[in-house]
Parts: sequence; C-alpha cells; structure tokens
Amino acid sequence: MERSSVRSRYRSGGGLTKFLDSELHLQQNGKLVETGTKTADVGCDPPTYQITRFILLRLLGLVYAIGFLVAAQQLIPLIGSRGLLPLDLFVQRVHEALGSNWAGFWRLPSIFWFNHSDTALMVVSWTGFALACTVILGFGNSIIFSVLWFLYLSTVHVGQEWYGYGWESQLCETGFLAIFLAPFLDPRPFSRSPTPVPVIWLFRWLLFRLLIGAALIKLRGDSCWRDFTALYYYFETQPCPNPLSRWFHFLPRPILQLGVVFNFAAELIAPWFIFWPRLARHIAGVVIGLFFGALILSGNLSFLDWLSLVAVVACFDDSFWSRFVPRRWRERLKPASVRLGMPRLIVSWAIVCVVAILSVRPVENLIGSHQIMNTSFDPFELVNTYGAFGSIGRELNVVVFEGTVVEFPYRDADWREYRYRGVPVDLKQMPPIIAPYQLHFDWQMWFAAMATPNEYPWTIHLVWKLLHNDPLALQLFASNPFPDHPPLFVRAIWYRYKFAPPGNPEGRWWQREKIGDWFPAVSLDDERLTTWMELEGWMAAEKAD
Repeated sequence: MERSSVRSRYRSGGGLTKFLDSELHLQQNGKLVETGTKTADVGCDPPTYQITRFILLRLLGLVYAIGFLVAAQQLIPLIGSRGLLPLDLFVQRVHEALGSNWAGFWRLPSIFWFNHSDTALMVVSWTGFALACTVILGFGNSIIFSVLWFLYLSTVHVGQEWYGYGWESQLCETGFLAIFLAPFLDPRPFSRSPTPVPVIWLFRWLLFRLLIGAALIKLRGDSCWRDFTALYYYFETQPCPNPLSRWFHFLPRPILQLGVVFNFAAELIAPWFIFWPRLARHIAGVVIGLFFGALILSGNLSFLDWLSLVAVVACFDDSFWSRFVPRRWRERLKPASVRLGMPRLIVSWAIVCVVAILSVRPVENLIGSHQIMNTSFDPFELVNTYGAFGSIGRELNVVVFEGTVVEFPYRDADWREYRYRGVPVDLKQMPPIIAPYQLHFDWQMWFAAMATPNEYPWTIHLVWKLLHNDPLALQLFASNPFPDHPPLFVRAIWYRYKFAPPGNPEGRWWQREKIGDWFPAVSLDDERLTTWMELEGWMAAEKAD
C-alpha cells in the first residue's frame, strides 16, 4: 500500500448530481422519497433508512473509538514533546514556512495550533474516545459528530508521517457526512427524526470512489494484478500479517487467482450497482461486504476495512436490516413523521452541492492517466482520492534493531533483538491479531525496510533513545531486552522474511535470511549520531526538560 505525503491530502460533479436527480425527488406533500427507474420496486413501499442510520452511526462510533484510543496510547511517544517527531518542531516549521499560526490553521485546520502540549494531546484523545463510546451506546447527534470530526481532523493534521495513510482521510470524510446523517439535536438512541436520504447517497458516492479508485490503481500499477498473481505475495508481504495470513498464503494457486478475480468483482463491477434499485443494490452491498470481511480475516489492515464497512451499510435499506433487527427495535425506530423538515432538507441538498463541487478534482484524478491515491484537495479532508496496494512487494523485508552491552561490538557479540508488536521478528512467534487497532510505528518500519535511514531520519532519533533506554520509545516495542540498564551499542540488521510451511518440525512461523546492515552499530559517543540529532533539532527537545 502506498501512503500520501505527510500533509498533502479527490471531474465533474455532474455525474453525482445526475444520479441524485434521477433517484430522488420531493413529492408535492413534502415527503423525501427515493424512487428508482419506472420498472423498479413496483408494488413496494419506498425505501426507508431508519435502521440503516442506526447501524451506520454505531459502527462509525466504534471506528472513532479505536482511532482515539490509538491516539491516546501512541501520540506521546510519536509526536509528544519528547517523541520521535516532536509536535513542537513541526508547528514551528509550519509557522516559519507559512508566516503565522493562523496561516497554518487554515492550511492544516487543527485545535493543536492553540495548544500542542502533551496534556492537550491526551485531553483531545480521551475526549474523543469518551464521545465515541457514547455514540456506540446509541447516543449521538450532529453536535457530537461535529466534535468528533474536528478532534480527529486535528489529530490527523499534526500526526505527520504517522497519520499519512488513506484511512485517516477516509475517516475524516466519513465523519463529516455523519454530521448531516445524524439527528440535529435529538441524541437519543432511537431517534424518530426521518433520515435524510440525500446523505445516504453521499455515503454511496464515497464507497464508489473508494472502490473504483482502488481497482484503477491496481490495474494501472503492478503487473501482478493484471496477470492474477498478486495474492501469491500479498498475504506474506503485508505490513502486519495475522494468524490466518499463512493459511491464505499457502492456498492452491488457482484459488489465489480466483481471489484476484473476486477482488476486481468487488472493486470494479459491484460499485456501479450500488446506485441501482433495491435488489441490485443489496446484492452489490453483500458482495462488497464479503470482500471487506475477507480482508479483515486475512490480515491486520488497521481499521481500514471496518471503516469501509460503514459506507457499505448505506447500500442497504430497512427492508434488508429488518430481517435481523428485533421487532421492538423496528417499532422504536419508526420516524414520527415521514416528512423531512424544510431546514433539514435545505441543509441536506446544500451538502450534496458542496460534495459535488469538491468532487470535480477527485474525479479528474480518478479518470486521469496519472492517478494519485490517498490525497485530499481541500484542507478539511471532505472529498478525497483513495486507493490501496497499487503495487505488491514480492518479498517481506524487516529491519530488526539490536543492542549489546559488550564494550567491543563485534558481529559475534551478544546482540539482543527488540521485538515489534506486529511486524515479525521472532521466528517462532505466531503473528498477532491487532486490527482494527493501528500500530503506527510498526507500519512505518514496514515502509522503512524498503528504504534507507536517510529517507526515514526519525529512526536515528529512535536509536539515540534506545541507547538511553527511553521509556517512551520502548513503549513502541513488544519488550525491552535491556530492562536493567541501557545497551552500549545499537544497530539495525536487514532481513528477508518468508512464511515457514505449516507443520514444520521446528514449529516456526517464519524463516529468514540476512540481507545486510541497515544501520551501523553506534554508541552515545559516536559524533555522527550527535551531529544528526543537533541538525534535526531533536537534541534541544531532549534537553528541554
């Protein structure tokens, strides 16, 4: 999967407007009703979306809760005042580049322009988590979702490299739409305010761009997608495999080729049917849902697939969900009035117009020959471009940090490994189940293993911290091999990992071979390390306390 640049964040909106105009109209009695083609749903009641809204917002609350929990547990070691990429330095450099904090705010809207202390990071993270848990319990309105959206947007915009992934922008866009789907003021779990159907269509438009963008980036990218061999490598070389990844990897190759076919059926064909009448739309939703379910089972892709399921929910109306929801819930979710109030109607269509205008550049990007994935063209991340795994690595390279307490760090010295939480190190350790939780550090080290320390300079700061047994940096690893005193030397070795065949006599999950040194052995006396720390401004940050 490719990442967006650290802080760059999707033609004509007429296509979206035509879809909406052909499927939605106001009857003379003021009801907002979804209609299909002349032959669609003959003899059926117009679709309603009360249950759909209830499920969609609860699932989004779950994703928000995970995102804010991750922030609460990882922001301090990553961007705190003594983190790997201190937020103080980032704010200072953006201020210098743009001229003022206000210019920085309008370029990267964030509450942290007003206060970016470690305390502020924690207050925002835990406040977001608490509000998200409230939504999971069923309480939510536009005010709550507005706060959630801006708090998470604030985090993404100062998250630097750690928050440069497509699903971060996707959560911002999804959260923005939820503001206008939720009841304006009524926070009760079974709100009886009617669901604004135009916003349901905007969720489908998001899902369409997400899937088509992913399909096109694959077809335009790596040849293994076009020759149906991508899954020969994907399960083994993904950032954080899970326990089932090895089983998927060793499936017969014809089945893996069929998996690529199913991938394109879900990403390239099914999305066109989510705008169709009920039956076709439900079938398309099931196909897409099964696709994301398979991705959840086969790897640890953060909350990407769970977040995508939020938009998939919008493919189904209440006639589908009523089969699975208790009758008493269905009765409580019936709207008090089928009329959509005029203020709500005006706001809903205003948002449709805004999204249509902001969709021009993303659609131009989608149909252009030089497609960019996971990028936003507006500072509030409202309409973005998406894509995933446009290229597939044939090999899994892993950078393993090691330390030693010997005075002379020969290669045969007693080097002890720092184990990651998700990326493999120990050959006999079963891959963990992590998703929908996100390990930002592990993902960045997966990318770093395909590059050099010069392209990921914060790894130099990490080495300096490991030489000090820095407790914040050690939180990012699964364990500390030097619990009593810091190592005298630290280095990083470059390995190539492969799945060991199931049932091997050694009981190994992995086998590996050494590629070479990724980072040389250094100590605190090494002038190269000190010089780099001072050039980046990290030394001053470390001495500030």
